Amino acid sequence: MLELRHLQTLTALRAHGSLAAAAEELHVTASAVSHQLKELENYYEVKLVNRRTRPLTFTPAGNVVLKLADSILPQVIRTKNNLKRLAHGQAGRLRLASECHSCFDWLMPILNQFRREWSDVELDFATGFDPEPHHLLSEGDIDLLITTSNLDIDGICYQPLFTYESRLVLSPTHPLASKQLIVPSDLVEQTLIAYPVEAKRLDVIAKFMAPANASFAKIRTTELTAMLIQLVASERGVAALPDWVAAEYEKKGWIVTRRLAAPTTSNTATSIKGKHTMQDIGKKLRLTGSSKQQQGVYCQLFAATRESSAEVAYMQGFAKLLENLVKP
Repeated sequence: MLELRHLQTLTALRAHGSLAAAAEELHVTASAVSHQLKELENYYEVKLVNRRTRPLTFTPAGNVVLKLADSILPQVIRTKNNLKRLAHGQAGRLRLASECHSCFDWLMPILNQFRREWSDVELDFATGFDPEPHHLLSEGDIDLLITTSNLDIDGICYQPLFTYESRLVLSPTHPLASKQLIVPSDLVEQTLIAYPVEAKRLDVIAKFMAPANASFAKIRTTELTAMLIQLVASERGVAALPDWVAAEYEKKGWIVTRRLAAPTTSNTATSIKGKHTMQDIGKKLRLTGSSKQQQGVYCQLFAATRESSAEVAYMQGFAKLLENLVKP
């Protein structure tokens, strides 16, 4: 018999001290408030309000009900608000993964801005080392994937981000450091230091070695970029990294980078807004464009999402932040 409307009525009476004022807040008549009180008091056979006092006061039984109201009503209000935000796509959970394991330098400022603008959305991260990250997206295990592979999968759409150059990373004392342009045959006796993903998903293999039917002598893996750089600097092998990542360590003199000779067939990726190469990471990203094919290995980066989430407001908000990234 005790219902939410009774809790709301008693809290309104406490706040205003009279039937008329409480009725105005509840958008009912004073007689309707009086009827609710009588209904509740008759059901439990106990008096809840001292009506003769000005303002109204509550009996011990009335205070028990008010205590319940103070506990329950705030939770009801929060739940209603959350349901409204969920209905309008303003609250929820955004789960991200990235095949580009060195992308967090430019992604973090976007994530920080997203948190400020969509404070009710929980951000979560999945490992980018899954052998089939696109499958995770299709199955709903993640909501957004940063990837270089725009696979033709039903229900998945791709937002072009920018193009980057994959550079060979060497110790300054490595014999190949004397060359300005690297060809596949230069690397067949080298150990590749790479992230722990399938070889076919590594840019230097898929876009450089494989087209020439060449392969590395050995592949050694590490999950951390800092460790990868340390292994290269200590001449344990060579690596291939996006130009903006390698540039930070090259400035410090820890490594040097060299351009990979472009395959005979064009591997230059072009985004909707034209080709862009990430040159510097800082408070602002400086993007330089070119319409001419260049010597080197270039890869297009995409943000992949499910078509079914395209109308969700916070997904549109994140897409807008990514769109701003690629504007010249």
